[in-house]
Amino acid sequence: MKKKDGRYIANMEKAIAKKYGMEATINPKFYWNSDKEKDYLEQLKEAVELDREQEHKTEKVEINGVLISKKLLNKETERKCPVCSIYSFDVRDDVYMSKYDCCWKCYIQHVEDREERWQSGWRPESTKKEV
Repeated sequence: MKKKDGRYIANMEKAIAKKYGMEATINPKFYWNSDKEKDYLEQLKEAVELDREQEHKTEKVEINGVLISKKLLNKETERKCPVCSIYSFDVRDDVYMSKYDCCWKCYIQHVEDREERWQSGWRPESTKKEV
């Protein structure tokens, strides 16, 4: 590799300035001052604070050998159907629990095609299973 002399570098700078403008060849430190330094440091502090908040939100906690996000631990969900008392992890049960306050099986058996009666407060007499 050949050593580049000063004339080569000067010619390159001239060509760059001609093609892209004089600002393309000026050192960025030329425009930097103490006010810009203060603004930059404030922005940097804000960015670090936001990163710390995000890190805190995604912090994991070990429960029974499993890492779980802390924000999931704050959520309280009803997993037990008030109609039949069955505990379920099924995703579709979550949908029916939030809308009809019963699991999917109870929806099919008691609510489907009778939504108005269910919404008015009717519930089956005794479908609860004894454990």
